[in-house]
Amino acid sequence: LSFFFVEFDRTMIYILVSLFHLSSAAVTLNCSPQDDFDLPVFMTSGDFTIGGIFPLHYRVELPPTDYIKRPLAAQCRGFDPRAFRWALSMKLAVEEINNRKDLLSNHTLSYRIFDSCSTPVTAQKAILAVLNGGDVVQSSMCSGAGPLLGLIGESGSSQSIVLSRTVQPFQIPMVSVFYFSTCSCLSNRKQFPTFFRVVPNDDYQVKAIAQLLKRFGWTWIGVVTEDHDYGRFALQGLKREIENTNICLAYHEMIPKDYTQERVLKILKVMKESTAKVVVVFSVEGEFYPFLREFVTQNITGIQWIASEAWVTASMLAETYPFLDGTIGFAIRQGHIPGLQNYLKTVTPEMYPSNPQELWEALYGCSPSTSSLKSHLPSCTGKETLRQEHSAYMNTSSPRVTYNVYKAVYAFAHSLHNLIHCKPGNGPFENLSCANLNNVFPWQLQNYLEDVSFSIAGENVKFDNNGDSVPYYDLINWQRHTNGDIQFVKVGLYDVPSVVPVSMCSNSCAPGFRTAARRGQPLCCFDCVPCESGKISNQTDCMPCPEDYWSNANGTACVPKVVEFLSHDAMGITLTVIAVVGAFLTITVLMIFFYNRGTPIVRVNNSEISFFILMSLTLCFLCALVITFSLCISCILGKTLVVLAAFTATRPGNNIMKWLGPTQQRIIIFCCTLVQVIICTAWLVASPPFPYRNTKYKQSKIILDCSVGSDLAFWCVLGYIGLLACVCFFLAFLARKLPGNFNEAKYITFSMLIFCAVWLAFVPAYVSQPGKFTTAVEIFAILASSFGLLLCLFAPKCYIILLKPEKNTKQHLMGKVIK
Repeated sequence: LSFFFVEFDRTMIYILVSLFHLSSAAVTLNCSPQDDFDLPVFMTSGDFTIGGIFPLHYRVELPPTDYIKRPLAAQCRGFDPRAFRWALSMKLAVEEINNRKDLLSNHTLSYRIFDSCSTPVTAQKAILAVLNGGDVVQSSMCSGAGPLLGLIGESGSSQSIVLSRTVQPFQIPMVSVFYFSTCSCLSNRKQFPTFFRVVPNDDYQVKAIAQLLKRFGWTWIGVVTEDHDYGRFALQGLKREIENTNICLAYHEMIPKDYTQERVLKILKVMKESTAKVVVVFSVEGEFYPFLREFVTQNITGIQWIASEAWVTASMLAETYPFLDGTIGFAIRQGHIPGLQNYLKTVTPEMYPSNPQELWEALYGCSPSTSSLKSHLPSCTGKETLRQEHSAYMNTSSPRVTYNVYKAVYAFAHSLHNLIHCKPGNGPFENLSCANLNNVFPWQLQNYLEDVSFSIAGENVKFDNNGDSVPYYDLINWQRHTNGDIQFVKVGLYDVPSVVPVSMCSNSCAPGFRTAARRGQPLCCFDCVPCESGKISNQTDCMPCPEDYWSNANGTACVPKVVEFLSHDAMGITLTVIAVVGAFLTITVLMIFFYNRGTPIVRVNNSEISFFILMSLTLCFLCALVITFSLCISCILGKTLVVLAAFTATRPGNNIMKWLGPTQQRIIIFCCTLVQVIICTAWLVASPPFPYRNTKYKQSKIILDCSVGSDLAFWCVLGYIGLLACVCFFLAFLARKLPGNFNEAKYITFSMLIFCAVWLAFVPAYVSQPGKFTTAVEIFAILASSFGLLLCLFAPKCYIILLKPEKNTKQHLMGKVIK
């Protein structure tokens, strides 16, 4: 963490210095360094400066820290002679341009080249050092444009993303020359508006590899990628290219970013057990090298390797691992650089005494004379021969990245040349003006870079609207000659036209539509019709969504179905409030009757049965148990029988009341309720109700419902309640005209009429449409019938008890009051 914050502090210092240094406002303040500034590996002075970021080392060594004192800066390790050759090719191109009379006449090009150490953080630190300039510490802040007009680099897609986003606020154009920076994501002009490259992006490489697989009939392949943007985007592109073909992916394994032997051995186990004998590898040379070191120990044979452009010409791998013989893959275009080999031979320690000591120690095995006292190596005289292990430095037989660096420098030079020769009144800027040659801004150079077009080594160089160059690949095959030397033989090429003509009978269907063949016409001609509900389109056909999903309105995606159930929304709260109010009123009536239990109106109407009815009504309000209704109706039936018997018992010789005493009444209520208890018990034992997700009635919804389990038992319960209600209604109807001021049969008749009407209306609503509204209707039926019974049976009695106590007499109730 300490190292991270130190590096972060340094980065912020560089950014602040860069912002001040690039400000267009005149500033006269002197600056003082807050930390050491990295000096460039190579630099010159001139009229127009371009920067170069090269991976002169291939790894970074973090310094140790004890969290007590400030840690040292990270150290670059592992000198890369090829990258050193790339940097020198930039120097060669600049020197060539400055010696030409037909390019940048009367102006000179300069460079500042830094080491990125192949890591994004170090690359960002290097670019900030380039932005700051070499003399920022010694001089006052300047006004106008900054010292850097363009940038060449970097070695990987991740590094290129970091650098491009770093220079983007300053609108500095960046041209990548490396086959590592081919991620298709960098073609996004919205995210990387200042990024250019002279290598094709991976969209074209994966197309080429897919064509290669089809050509040889390889339909069962494995893929190994590095754990970086380069590998991930390349894999996505390859999957897209083989999606509608007969090529199948046997496995995909990713080389871990933090290399561990255990993880690599797991990958190799997959490769060994797989029947796929063709393996496509998207990786840079440095990531792939330790993987192959473990591959040697596993005795895996018969693999045909297909290399990405990042390692298809890696001579170190070819010389180290003979089992890679026969590897085939696509390499970026090679070109001829006149005088390159002779120029590399002229580079000696004597010519560059200010360069880092490690470069000369690694390349020539000696130390510059100025630092030989501090080194165990001999002093450099300038006549040393190149060390054998770094022969790659002098390998100019088929320059590819070196040629790209050469092209990138010339792209900047031709753009500057066009900028210099702009004619006032015919310029590309505001009011058709041209750039001020004494103060050229990077964004002005980018304007010319977007339209540049020139020829070099027989190739026409230009950029498309995404900043990419015209795609072209050489097909390379690794062949070992009789003398044991490995050679990269060009056996073919892949050339993609920059403009592809469009020729089709019907355009592809938009998402949410499928193709429908036109009658009598070829299959290429079709109409686009919307997908049916519940299906989504893959542009050729409509696929049904999973059971718990439904298509959106456009038919482009499956979305979870709407779950419908009776919840505590407005409807649920309303029903709950009504139920609570009903229960409260019933309990209030019960308390009134209990308090007035000795009065005639309570006694004459059989107080015991009345109490049973009120308690069962309370339960009806608070729950949906149908047994409760049976108890309630049974009590009403008993009350009806008593009323009917009481009025008929006055006839001579009629002793029916002895058969309807309190005990008999309880037996009637118990027996009538017991029948319902038996039905419900059998129902719960044989086929009880259960929660049910109904997806059949409405396919676009999931209805959470309670399945009755047994339809027969459910209708038996309702039928029995209806039977009791009908018997009550019939008996009460017979007794409606019997004498008396308070003939309860009239109220029982009316209550049963309401009860039957409510439940007869409920039946069709229940059968017709399941869902939360049906549940609400069922609850409403229970509440409505309960309120009907409560009001019809007990409202008149409460009226007399509370408001007309003078009528609460036996004589009045029997109709014997003398007026």
